[in-house]
Amino acid sequence: MPRSLLTLAASVTSAVPGASVTGVGSLTAGGAGRCDSAVVSLSDGSRVIVRAPVDATAARELAAEAPALRALTAGVRELLGFRAPRLLGEAGLGDARALVCDLLPGFHIDAAHIPGGAGAATSVGYALASLHALPHSVVRAEGLAQRSPEEARSDVRALIDRAGATGRLPVRLIVRWRDAVEVDALWRFESTVTLGGAAASSFLYQETDMGPAVTGVLDWHGLSVGDPAVDLRWLASAPEAADDIYAAYSAAAHRSPDAFLQTRARLYAELEFAQWLVHGHDSHRPDVVEDAGALLDSLAEGVGADSLLDPRASASGGVDDAIALLDRVPEPTAVHDIDTSMQTDAYDPEMMSLFTASEREHSANSGGASPRGTALNGDGARAAGLRDAGGDRPSADEDVSTAPIDISAWIDAKAQSSDDDSADDEVEADRAARAAVHRWASSGSE
Repeated sequence: MPRSLLTLAASVTSAVPGASVTGVGSLTAGGAGRCDSAVVSLSDGSRVIVRAPVDATAARELAAEAPALRALTAGVRELLGFRAPRLLGEAGLGDARALVCDLLPGFHIDAAHIPGGAGAATSVGYALASLHALPHSVVRAEGLAQRSPEEARSDVRALIDRAGATGRLPVRLIVRWRDAVEVDALWRFESTVTLGGAAASSFLYQETDMGPAVTGVLDWHGLSVGDPAVDLRWLASAPEAADDIYAAYSAAAHRSPDAFLQTRARLYAELEFAQWLVHGHDSHRPDVVEDAGALLDSLAEGVGADSLLDPRASASGGVDDAIALLDRVPEPTAVHDIDTSMQTDAYDPEMMSLFTASEREHSANSGGASPRGTALNGDGARAAGLRDAGGDRPSADEDVSTAPIDISAWIDAKAQSSDDDSADDEVEADRAARAAVHRWASSGSE
């Protein structure tokens, strides 16, 4: 049973000495239902966020976030070009621990809606470069995870083997991924401090004269040393902005150029489907296995016989390179004492079932046809349609091996699938964020 807002507010007084609560409200963004959350107003005029886990996965995530935020000392924060939450305190809440952090201002922009050009896109690149430039001692001081290039490579190899053992992974993907793993040059990268798997939802924006810009970063529970490409894999779902984010990131990076950064990022993005398959197999969920299998079949059809290291697939890094995942599978939950990028048992099955349910409902309401030509099969799993940058289905002789997988209808169905107050609030917040982007884009074109 969800904890009441009053219960969450009361925990703030235990976690933060001297805190005097004057109000409490719902938190409508983030958490994916895995935490009971509230925004609490204090007598000094400040507002804080309190979160308490609802399951073991969320408990591990919050337990990992506490030392990560402690690692961000005042000196470390001065090195960043954005704000990060401050851990204000912790308190027992039944058999769980509640975390209290300050509330950062800003709004989210879905990956698919981040505009290219100066502004939102470039600020993301600069923010990630700033994070990756932090000294490794930041992570070592709190005993957080550190993964070498060879360990990252071994983790990928192990995941491919586990996914292949299910019997549901297409052979062409096994070949594509194993070929990439065996290329030594691909894994000669300089490990950096990372979030352990950033997502579009990790970034908070505020409006500036240059348009929306990143002013805050969330999701610190996976703070570690590892492959910087792990924090860039989500760019596969941001085809409009990916080029400019990569360009800004490369320009601001304080290390030797990484020729295979985008290739590894795309590999990690594709492996998200394999993680979902392994999770379904290990948790004995045939519905998840079927869903992951359908996605992997679509991916295999899209990439064809192409290699990840084919110049056609890796030279530009633009929209024709992107594999547009668009939040198709849940983000892995990072745990600080294991590899965060290849965590396979960290998906939220309930969240995924809600996604498939929303698609099923949308399919029924539209007579089985999904908007923008994206097909749904009988059990609700998506067979993602391939489209070119202009939005038209490619011709039979057109090379679509690295074209985006257009599953934007997933977002539309997800936004329409619930009519409760919290969902309405989130849709309204998303509408406000898009309006801010539109105002900026319109003013720039005048």
